[in-house]
Amino acid sequence: MGAFCDGDFTFSSNYSFVCSQDMRSSKNVHDNVHGSIYLDPLCLKFIDTEQFQRLRELKQLGMAHMVYPGAVHSRFEHSLGVYWLAGEAGHKLKIQQGSELGIDRFDMQTLKLAGLLHDIGHGPFSHLFEREFLPEVLKGSEWSHELMSVEMVDYIVDEHQIDIDAETMKRVKEMILASSKYATTRSTREKRFLYDIVANGRNGIDVDKFDYIVRDCRACGLGCNFQFQRLMESMRVMGDEICYRAKDYLTIHKLFATRADLYRTVYTHAKVKAIELMVVDALVSANSYLQIASHIQDPSEYWKLDDTIIKTIETAPDQELKESRDLILRIRRRDLYQFCNEYAVPKDKLENFKKVTARDIVCSQKNGGATLREEDVVVSNVRIDLTRGKHNPLESIKFFKDYDSDEKFSISDDRISHLLPTSYQDMIVRVYSKKPELVGVISEAFENFQLKTYGIKAQVHATPEKKKRRM
Repeated sequence: MGAFCDGDFTFSSNYSFVCSQDMRSSKNVHDNVHGSIYLDPLCLKFIDTEQFQRLRELKQLGMAHMVYPGAVHSRFEHSLGVYWLAGEAGHKLKIQQGSELGIDRFDMQTLKLAGLLHDIGHGPFSHLFEREFLPEVLKGSEWSHELMSVEMVDYIVDEHQIDIDAETMKRVKEMILASSKYATTRSTREKRFLYDIVANGRNGIDVDKFDYIVRDCRACGLGCNFQFQRLMESMRVMGDEICYRAKDYLTIHKLFATRADLYRTVYTHAKVKAIELMVVDALVSANSYLQIASHIQDPSEYWKLDDTIIKTIETAPDQELKESRDLILRIRRRDLYQFCNEYAVPKDKLENFKKVTARDIVCSQKNGGATLREEDVVVSNVRIDLTRGKHNPLESIKFFKDYDSDEKFSISDDRISHLLPTSYQDMIVRVYSKKPELVGVISEAFENFQLKTYGIKAQVHATPEKKKRRM
């Protein structure tokens, strides 16, 4: 199929919607997921800064590459991918519904910038920094990478004197925060549907997921039968909301199911989690000496913080970092925290579930054997859902029958395939031993905890004897 032009926009067979005028002043780069993408002049001013280039030193999947060797892609390439897809989505809607939606160049520029900069506030090792390290060293901290992204945008503009108007800045920052608890009130926004393209707080369907799901599956060597292009082709704005054809509900379900599968098999893989728990302990131990957490107070310092903090600790001679160095050396030598066992919280107990702690396991030890201490045990509470917690994500999505219809509607549970799940959330409790010789004792205490809490052993099988005997 060739290409045809609609006004200033060119539509080609690879789902590329590019303004022909912009192409002449843009830089072309090849992306291994989306093929040729074009970086416009304003976005290049942000990309060609040390703050944005820092994203090359942030692996998209934290420590997953220690289990999946191909998972070494960075936040840098993901950000370029989201930039591109945000522009694609805007161009697609402009071509299909331009006159009624009033999408203009301002909308297109803010969409692309929001896609480009949405992750610029991320810390080292993906979400580990925000969700596990900071809560350990800054109790009660409300810090989030979305808020830091907004601060970093302001800092980059000031530091590099980028010529950008205040209205564009305001819109870009609102779009970055759109799916967070810091989002502006929906009723105050014009063209609300635009805020759902990069970070969708309404129902979770956004180009951020479109990019990372395909990119992560490819990097880890996993199959991916979710086709975001189908949704990009069929989406339509109705009542200031992006809606989808009713017959595409299974494609949407695949989006959320593939994401959940990635969480289970990659992001929270038991061995990946063991390594990340060790990295957290190393960072916590090093924090008082290196003042790692203090970087979040100032964007001019924060941008200097990336995954290379591990190499800094590993190669530093300082005695104050010995405990952290030893932990990193253990990771290098594959002397990891030992995974003992896990169980899925019974469905009827999910509603009142409270996080299991190391203290819970230690207090479940019966007399005999080595005496456990809380510092010997690590418990990981892993929640996996379809992006809406315990709720069906399809309930918050609006559909339409066909392009001649002006009616939008939700699809209820009883109207869709009975092969789809009736429960939308798993909570998995895992226990690890920091010392190989304590695996047996911790495994027994873990079983006792399950019996005491649920009256049954919820785990699938006992911890293998050879693991218990490992020294």
